[in-house]
Amino acid sequence: MSMNVDGREIATNDNGYLENHEDWSEAVAEAIAASENLELGERHWDLIRFLRDEFVNNGGNQPNTRNLVKAMAKTWNDRSVNAKTLYDLFPGDPSKQGGRIAGLPESRRKGGY
Repeated sequence: MSMNVDGREIATNDNGYLENHEDWSEAVAEAIAASENLELGERHWDLIRFLRDEFVNNGGNQPNTRNLVKAMAKTWNDRSVNAKTLYDLFPGDPSKQGGRIAGLPESRRKGGY
């Protein structure tokens, strides 16, 4: 499968994950989000940037939802952040849907909280 973004053909797997994380750009993220009926706001971008930073700068780490809750609570300086907060942003699972939009490879773990 593939998608066309800004005149570039971007290869994806059957589940919509990029074949090459280096093909990612903010325009690609917007296109993936639009295909999943999501409009990205600042909190979405905070989580996407965190996921990309963890993957690129921390040995391919792909945090699960529990770790994302902790990271976003710290980022947003908001102790009330919980899994529901993140599922409200990414109803298809913050770690999996967020990771897909962030251009990360498909995670094979069962995920969840």
